[in-house]
Amino acid sequence: MAQRAATHVEIALQSGMRFEAFNEDDISVTLDAPPKYGGSGTGFGPMQMLLIGLGGCTGMDVISILRKKRQDVTGYRIEVTGIQAEEHPRMFTDISIKHLLTGNNLSDEAVKRSIELSEAKYCGALTMLEKAARISSTYEIQPAPPED
Repeated sequence: MAQRAATHVEIALQSGMRFEAFNEDDISVTLDAPPKYGGSGTGFGPMQMLLIGLGGCTGMDVISILRKKRQDVTGYRIEVTGIQAEEHPRMFTDISIKHLLTGNNLSDEAVKRSIELSEAKYCGALTMLEKAARISSTYEIQPAPPED
């Protein structure tokens, strides 16, 4: 049986509550707490990073599928909102994902199906998080602005 590749990151304390996270390619991201929790507010919070991971995971799936379907996507944003429990450990109880796509003659059915495939088959972050939180998705399609 083939062994699966491992994902590895390192997180190092810089100062106060600020950490720097690095991957194998030495790409970094800063994590920090807001000042009211002893940080300086110079980076993303760990719970924000979970939402970023979820949005990035489904976004990469959706754009890849739409490109395979030869859809002319000219812009794509994902808005992810998480509602946290009041009590510690303050986990997310509800998460909403909004896909905002711009393009030329985008097929509503292609967009809908691409999101469904991401959620049901490809996005590991969503599969893990939906065990703890209710996750809902919506999408909007806008035509591409005319070229000058």
